[in-house]
Amino acid sequence: MSRLITSRWVRLALATAVVTAVVVAVLRLRRLSPVRRPVAVPEPTRAEVASKVEAWPPAPILGTPDTKILRGYATPARLPGFLTRRPAPRPPLDRATRRFLTRWGAVACALCLLAVGAQFLESTVFSGRGHAGKPVVGRVPEVQETPAPVVLDADCHPAARRPHLRARNPRVTRAVNRQWVRIERWLRVNAPRTYGTLAAPARPGTIAVAEAQMGLRLPEDLRASLLRHNGGGVSLLGEDPLDVRRIRDSWRMLCEVDGTDDHLAEEKDERSEWWDGRMIPFTADGTGCYLLVDSVVRDVGRSCEDSPIGFTPGGVRVKSYYALLKATADALETGGRIGYWRPRAVEGVLDWDVVGSP
Repeated sequence: MSRLITSRWVRLALATAVVTAVVVAVLRLRRLSPVRRPVAVPEPTRAEVASKVEAWPPAPILGTPDTKILRGYATPARLPGFLTRRPAPRPPLDRATRRFLTRWGAVACALCLLAVGAQFLESTVFSGRGHAGKPVVGRVPEVQETPAPVVLDADCHPAARRPHLRARNPRVTRAVNRQWVRIERWLRVNAPRTYGTLAAPARPGTIAVAEAQMGLRLPEDLRASLLRHNGGGVSLLGEDPLDVRRIRDSWRMLCEVDGTDDHLAEEKDERSEWWDGRMIPFTADGTGCYLLVDSVVRDVGRSCEDSPIGFTPGGVRVKSYYALLKATADALETGGRIGYWRPRAVEGVLDWDVVGSP
């Protein structure tokens, strides 16, 4: 009941009413209930004891009680004096006192009924439903937000399939190798330490296994580049390139972090998310950011956790991986830049500087 009554004054009134009722009940009981005094039992005479003894069987099972035992049963129990003392008679309450107690008792009962009725009315009206379970007229129903449905990213959950060795595209291979020749020539002269870290070609079977496990086909230009240098060596826009296995492992890790299609629930484009399973990361900066290529549109973007994918790395649009490779070769040979990134050689190592907005 104390949880139902929230008003402090109502609780105080109820406590006063209860105390008043208890006091009145105690006074009534002390006036009406007489105190019973112990009754003295006369000690039996020898003739009575003898007659009782003779009435017993000649050989009782538990023995024959003697006079001392019978006297103990005849003696009344002794009670403390404060329990047997008769209280002094008290004068009856006068008419004014009785009227006062009666009125305030009625007020206390009325307050109790009022508090219970108010609590019942409040719980009925503001609960939104009446006695019949129907909404109360005038009550505005609470609007509960329905959580957006969780939709799994199908690209992050590909069906199992066998690796398939694809034939190289000669035209794409020649174009990619032409740009690598330009980059290698510049590195040999200006950044020999970086030139010495160029990786060996990837195996076509390794690429086929990674594609089967990811459920994606690497773009032809990225595949041709891995078949010449399997990651390592030349950084692109200040980020280290990934080999085939690290591309697959990074893709798996990003899908584990976010393997849902939030754009379906929010009616947005998947390219507006910070990650989607159709993206293929090919570089990493070590802080959670990646350069990636869209396996559908083929353009290059940059993704960092909790930030939408930006398809203008360096502040400029890059249409494909081959376009990024060619822009890198041009910037190395001419001393130019890609957006706000400019390559330079520092003690035989290729480095990139941020030179401001393009």
